[in-house]
Amino acid sequence: MVRDGYIYGLSLLAVAAVVVWAVGNLAWGIAPLLLAAFFLWFFRDPERTISAGKGLIVSPGDGLVTETAAIATPEGRRQRISIFLSVFDVHVNRSPIGGVLSRVRYQKGQYLNAMNPASADRNEQNVVTVRGEGDDAGIEVTFKQIAGLLARRIVFNYGEGQRLARGQRVGLIKFGSRVDVIVPAQAALQVKVGQRVKGGSSILAAMTDGAGL
Repeated sequence: MVRDGYIYGLSLLAVAAVVVWAVGNLAWGIAPLLLAAFFLWFFRDPERTISAGKGLIVSPGDGLVTETAAIATPEGRRQRISIFLSVFDVHVNRSPIGGVLSRVRYQKGQYLNAMNPASADRNEQNVVTVRGEGDDAGIEVTFKQIAGLLARRIVFNYGEGQRLARGQRVGLIKFGSRVDVIVPAQAALQVKVGQRVKGGSSILAAMTDGAGL
């Protein structure tokens, strides 16, 4: 479980105990107990079997694939995969490939509904680029942690120059949110709109020997 779960959960359990003690009625403790249970559940952090293999790009988060699109970037043509995380999904984020963090950029912004396509550019977000090494050498992937309507805090625990393993935990977005993954144009997508994915274990795209590896 993420540390925040213990902070919120135990705090609310203490509130429930104090309220029941002060009022002398167990019914008054039900609301904070339910909230404590929700936070303990929301900040769960299950173990995952990380997909192994050369040139695989895994999902950085759990959720629903809402878009796959070809896009133009200053670096050239790319593909974008958008994943919506509801309040019912695990919100721990993972690195999509193994490599070096070449760029980490935090951008202030709005809190539009994460299902809104405009949220990709206008919402508060953390933009991370990983330059692949080892089995992922030759791949560069950018992923965005995007705040949503309810999300008010993005957590990212690493800085530029640090190395990450594929599927390694890197942070989280609190409450409903979105993750965009920008992969090379020649990568073969392994997911489609409407599909549910899991962080670290679901393969979003794959590079082949003839596609940059």
